[in-house]
Amino acid sequence: MEIRFDNVAKRYKGNYALKDFSATLGEGVFGLLGENGAGKTTLISILVGILRADSGTVRANGSDVGTLGDEFLADLGYMPQYPIFYRDFTVGDFLLYMGALKNLPPALARSRAAELLATVNLADARDKKIGALSGGMRQRLGIAQAMLSDPKVLVLDEPTAGLDPGERIRFRNLISRFAPGRTILLATHIVPDVECIASEILLLRRGKLLMQGTPGALEQSIAGKVWEAAVDMEESQHLAERCCIGNMKQDGPLFILRIISDECPCAGARPVRPNLEDVFLYFCQGGDAPCG
Repeated sequence: MEIRFDNVAKRYKGNYALKDFSATLGEGVFGLLGENGAGKTTLISILVGILRADSGTVRANGSDVGTLGDEFLADLGYMPQYPIFYRDFTVGDFLLYMGALKNLPPALARSRAAELLATVNLADARDKKIGALSGGMRQRLGIAQAMLSDPKVLVLDEPTAGLDPGERIRFRNLISRFAPGRTILLATHIVPDVECIASEILLLRRGKLLMQGTPGALEQSIAGKVWEAAVDMEESQHLAERCCIGNMKQDGPLFILRIISDECPCAGARPVRPNLEDVFLYFCQGGDAPCG
C-alpha cells in the first residue's frame, strides 16, 4: 500500500507541531527519526485517525484516509507509544478480546492469536496475567495485537522505549520478520532502532521534514563533515565547548573524539565515514542551525 502525506500541518496554541509535511511511503520499513518533540507522535496520530490535520491530506492508494474510514482502519495495525493493557487479563484472553474489537471471526482470532504468540515468543505465557509480564514481554504482546488483522500498514510509535538492549534487538528482529509485503512506519529517537532495518529514513525536526532517503544516502549527505581526533584533556574540553561531539572515549592520556563539523576542527583531525547517528546529530542537535 502507498501512503502519501501532502502538506500536512497541525498547530497547538498557535505553534506548529507539523508544518507542510509531505512524504510518500511504499512497501518496506520507514524510520521516522527525530528528537523528542519533533512531531512524530502528532504525525502518527493524524495517520491513524486520532487527530485531524489542520490542513493537508493523507492518502492511501490515492484515496483520502478520512473518507475511507473503517476500510482503511481494517488495513491498519497500530501500537501506541504507551499501550494500555488490562493487567488482569491473561495474554490469550487479551488477544481474543482485541480480535473481537477488530471484528475478526472467533475462529480466525484464535488461530491468529496462537500463531502470533509463537512468533513473538509468548506461547508459554498465554495463560499468564498481563500484570505479571516484563516490559519487553508487554511490548511483544503489543505488536502481536497490532498484527492480529494481518494489516497492510503497521504503525509503531517509540516501540522500544524503556527496553533493555537484548529486548530492543529482539523487537527489531520481529519488525523485520513482519516487513515483507507491508508498509511499516516506526517512529523513534533511538538511531540504532532504525539504522539496521529501515529501507528509508524520514528525518523530522521541529515539525518539518528535513530529509527522506536510504540510510546510505543520508550518511553521504554529510560526507566530509565527520572527524576523529586524538587530543589531551584540555583540548578535548575546548573542542566540546565549540563543536558537536558524537562520541568521546579515553585512550591512556588522550581522548579520542568523534566530531561533527563542516570544517576541520583541530590540527591532526582526520575525516571518517559518517553513520546515521552523525546525521541525526548534524541536523537535529544543533540548536537553530545545523550542528556543523
